[in-house]
Amino acid sequence: MPAPVNKTRCPWARDESSIEYHDVEWGVPVHDDRRLFEFLILEGAQAGLSWSTILKKRPAYRAAFDRFDPRKVARYRAPKIAALMANAGIVRNRLKIASAVGNAKVFLAVQKEFGTFDRYIWGFVGGRTVQNRWRRLADAPARTPQSDAMSKDLARRGFRFVGSTICYAFMQAVGMVNDHLTGCFRHSELR
Repeated sequence: MPAPVNKTRCPWARDESSIEYHDVEWGVPVHDDRRLFEFLILEGAQAGLSWSTILKKRPAYRAAFDRFDPRKVARYRAPKIAALMANAGIVRNRLKIASAVGNAKVFLAVQKEFGTFDRYIWGFVGGRTVQNRWRRLADAPARTPQSDAMSKDLARRGFRFVGSTICYAFMQAVGMVNDHLTGCFRHSELR
């Protein structure tokens, strides 16, 4: 899908991949468990890096992590982890790779407890997108009471790489909050 031209966007959408991501995905409510798992893993992988780096590596992540099937990822053992560590297409950080495998196991436990991960995770915003009205990028917070609560509960369950800032970025990505700036064409489209 080509990006609309002559549209006012959030200022972080600068290059081709970030513009496409901004215009098509960012802030769109996600209720599919596999896509939620994908964003959970990618946001954790992004810690300390730029999101544009992760966007460029996303196709390699999808291939390396069995299209983010949590059942398959939960069964990864030493040989698969060694192969992931050798994969230049992804972030080769042993802790982040191990956390993806561990998080898959906890993700499956949450699905079992709540029926779906979607039901669990969207509970932190009462099942509805929080509609923010930021005028400038600097107005948007890096964390909120909801992301603090999410982070605390995810960590209590055994998830890793789920600090409050990571959780808030996850919430933005999967449409739990609408953080498109008010001057951005996507803000009103997602309201």
